[in-house]
Amino acid sequence: MNTKIFTTTSILLLLAGCASVAVTDKAIEDRTAFALNLEKGSFKVIDRVNDGLETSYTVTTNTGKKYNCRVEGSFSFGTGRVVTDPVCNEVGKPANTTKCDSLSKAAGKCK
Repeated sequence: MNTKIFTTTSILLLLAGCASVAVTDKAIEDRTAFALNLEKGSFKVIDRVNDGLETSYTVTTNTGKKYNCRVEGSFSFGTGRVVTDPVCNEVGKPANTTKCDSLSKAAGKCK
């Protein structure tokens, strides 16, 4: 009995910080639509790669634009799933090195 509890607890702790557990397809779709000001369903997420706490992916819009994006995600028993706003750069354009999240946009700090 103790071995079963230990094994289950160990597996849960290992998975607790992984982006593959925390970052759902729905979270990616919701946050990407908001970040890129696109309607849900007007883009496809392809080439998703989970790497530790980070998930990177490519977005292709129905109009043909492509973006490379990444989010970070974690899961804890106290807060549940936590996924950051995506950072996206249009393919072929210089990367935006200024953090431009929704709060920065609202404050007029984004170009």
